[in-house]
Amino acid sequence: MRYAGPDMDAVLLHVNGEAREVLDVSPTTTLLEYLRGPAGLSGTKEGCAEGDCGACTVVVIDPDAPGGPRFRAVNSCLLLLPLLHGKHVLTVEALSQHGGQHGGQHGGDGPGHHPVQQALVAALGSQCGYCTPGVIMSMFEACYRGDLDAPWKLDDQMCGNLCRCTGYRPIREATQQIAGLRPDDRFGAALAEVGPSTSATLRYAFEGRGGTPSQSFWIPGTLSELWDLMDAHPELRLVVGATDLGLDVTKKGERFPALASLQAIAELRRLEHADGRWSIGATVRLADLEDATAQALPPMARMLRFFGSRQIKNSATVGGNLCNASPIGDLAPVLLALDATMVVAGRSGERRVPAGEFFVSYRSTALRPGELFVRVELPDPPANARVVAYKVSKRREMDISAVAAALRVDVDGGVVTAARLAFGGMAATPARARAVEAALVGQPWSQASCDAAAERIGDDFTPMSDHRGSAWYRATVAGNLVRAMFDDTSQCAMPGLPDRPTSMVGTAGSSSVHHP
Repeated sequence: MRYAGPDMDAVLLHVNGEAREVLDVSPTTTLLEYLRGPAGLSGTKEGCAEGDCGACTVVVIDPDAPGGPRFRAVNSCLLLLPLLHGKHVLTVEALSQHGGQHGGQHGGDGPGHHPVQQALVAALGSQCGYCTPGVIMSMFEACYRGDLDAPWKLDDQMCGNLCRCTGYRPIREATQQIAGLRPDDRFGAALAEVGPSTSATLRYAFEGRGGTPSQSFWIPGTLSELWDLMDAHPELRLVVGATDLGLDVTKKGERFPALASLQAIAELRRLEHADGRWSIGATVRLADLEDATAQALPPMARMLRFFGSRQIKNSATVGGNLCNASPIGDLAPVLLALDATMVVAGRSGERRVPAGEFFVSYRSTALRPGELFVRVELPDPPANARVVAYKVSKRREMDISAVAAALRVDVDGGVVTAARLAFGGMAATPARARAVEAALVGQPWSQASCDAAAERIGDDFTPMSDHRGSAWYRATVAGNLVRAMFDDTSQCAMPGLPDRPTSMVGTAGSSSVHHP
């Protein structure tokens, strides 16, 4: 690493193949601000500045992804510039000089357009053009993916890109043409040459000017280094994907004095499933967790499918979602239902906290000063378990839950022997419905038992009313999800989501749904 001073490193990154050194810039500068400003790359657009519209989409090479380096489409409006230290970034400008070993649709031997650009033009997928650069970069990731083997995956790939001209049909047609194409070109070659980022640590200081305060940013390489930072800087904020903290910067104007990213600490990235147990590190990306659980743990994959856009899931992490401690965080109900354990650590060692004790109050966790959430552990559901997860929101994609639920019952000899029914959006913290559980245990596993138990929702929760739903609506939906549980698990103990488009993550039109 090249030092910019005795106690300060420069942020080093590659943008469209060009090495860049960044100094004297606030560490809360977003990648989008840098690209459109000092970098002079105005092809990337700003729309919402909160990760909803996709106009700012760029592609980052993740050298540490499971299975090897991969392209990830991300929202540049939320990523803080130092998070790209040691990384390769591609913007829409990089595609204009596409070349490869094959002619025609694979790009030609000289300057020309990338296959995704050609496909979008041929399908008439660009109208006003403002969304087009972001659409192109999401399609670019799709072009080099090898797992887009179902129609819903194309929806998932592109749902984070808003087209205000409603040009979705031609955009989808173009995406279908290039998905999984993986041309033999310079981009694929660059991907194969990227090595692991284990040495991409950083000590960055900004002295402040023009009303902006002094700020520091670190990327430690070990937990020991992190403990030292946490001891020396009690005000330190931790960040990895910045899908939540980035909003404090872009919407609230926050200028955090001390930030540290956990992205270079290898043990926090581990995702393991062996001997009937899962170990999921704090910095595991949600896109990777979704892939890992698609077949092995369908309730988790069900919740993650409509968790957020591809760009969000490519950045957001397990630890970030859980330590945010939002009452509508979508992972928490699944972990509560699956009897997970949160493993936290400090300089003195690790301790284990049951998931039900981790969320102590509104946006507050059981973490003590000097502690870090390091991983979540959970067992595979037993063979006699029935487990299903639901997310109910006003929009299918890119929306926050009004109610989220993960419901599990253990059934032996046709009788419910145990129940763990967890809900988000119903209280100040994600919580279990103890009265509903008690109404189920000892009863025959039947639609009648679920219908009767659903009537106890009011004994467990007094939900609030807000713009996402009234208290009546939330309570009614939660009861209906309990009623739907029996039907949804009657054919499969842990059902996944159907490939066909669905308006909600659950059973629509079930005869048991209650309409007061």
